[in-house]
Amino acid sequence: MPLTEEQQREIAEGAAAQRPTRRPTVAALEDILHAALPVLDHGFLRVIDYMGDDGAIVQAARVSYGRGTRRVSEDAGLIRYLMRHRHTTPFEMCEIKFHVKLPIFVARQWIRHRMASVNEISARYSVLDREFYLPAPQHLAAQSELNRQGRGRSLEGQEAAEVLALLRQDAERNYRHYQDMLNEDEAGQRRDPARAGLARELARMNLTLNVYTQWYWKTDLHNLFHFLSLRADAHAQYEIRAYAEVMLDVVKRWVPLAHAAFADYRLGGVSLSAGGLAVVRRLLAGEAVTPADSGLSMREWRELMAVLGRVKEPG
Repeated sequence: MPLTEEQQREIAEGAAAQRPTRRPTVAALEDILHAALPVLDHGFLRVIDYMGDDGAIVQAARVSYGRGTRRVSEDAGLIRYLMRHRHTTPFEMCEIKFHVKLPIFVARQWIRHRMASVNEISARYSVLDREFYLPAPQHLAAQSELNRQGRGRSLEGQEAAEVLALLRQDAERNYRHYQDMLNEDEAGQRRDPARAGLARELARMNLTLNVYTQWYWKTDLHNLFHFLSLRADAHAQYEIRAYAEVMLDVVKRWVPLAHAAFADYRLGGVSLSAGGLAVVRRLLAGEAVTPADSGLSMREWRELMAVLGRVKEPG
C-alpha cells in the first residue's frame, strides 16, 4: 500500500493541523481522519472529511415533529424507528468523503452506485502506477454452476498457481507495453528522445483491469447504507466487500447509533414478500407447505428456506 510523497505529506499536515470549530465532531472518527486504512494488496481507504453525527440525524427527524415531542424518544430509539420504517431523509443530513485506491474492475462495480460525487484520477493526464491486484490463493475460485455472477469451488494446487502466474504475467507485460507506447519510464522521463510516444489517453486502453486507480467519493449516510447493504453482504464479490467492511468500521466510529440500527435491521434483517410472509404464517400454523403449493418460484422458495434456516442456500 505505498503512498506517494505528496499523499504522505498531506496526511502528516492533516494530523498536525488544529482547527477550532463550532461544528459537531466525532472523536473516534477524528482519530483515523486522513489515515490510509489498507485494503487488498495495494489499496487503501481514507476519510478526508465528514459532516454530522448521530445527533444530526435526530435533529433533522425531530424538527418535523414540533417542539412538544422532543423528549418522546431517546436518540437511539428514534434512530432505530427511522431505520425500521425506512424514513431515509434524516440520514441524508450526514455526509462523508473518502479517498479510495482500488483496482479498476472494482471501481467499475462501485460506480454503479450513482448517488455520490466522484472524481477519479485521469489516465489522460497522469501515468498510472505500476501496481495491480493479484488475489490471494484462497480467493481464487471457479465459476459457480448456480450463480452466473458468482464463485464456486476454490482453485487449489497447480491450477491456482497457473492462474496466478497468468494474471501476474499479463499485468506486467501489458504495463511494460503501456510504458513502451508512452515512451516514458516510471519517473516520467522520455526513454527515446527521438520518439514522441503515444498519447496517454490512447496508451491506457492496453492496461489490465486489475491495475489500481484512485478517486475521491463523497456521499450521504443514507446512500452509504444502501451501498453497504449490497456490498458488505456475504454474496457480494470479495474484492469490493473488502472495502465495504473497512467502511463499516468507519461508520461504526462515526455514527455508532445509526450503525447499530443498520446492522440490526438491514445487515442482520430480511425483507419478505407478501407470498413469503404467507408461507411463514402457514408454517407457524402447523401446515405442511411444499414448493409446489407455496405460490413461490423455486428460487424464491430456496431463498426463503435459507432465511428460515431450513436448507443451506446454494453458493
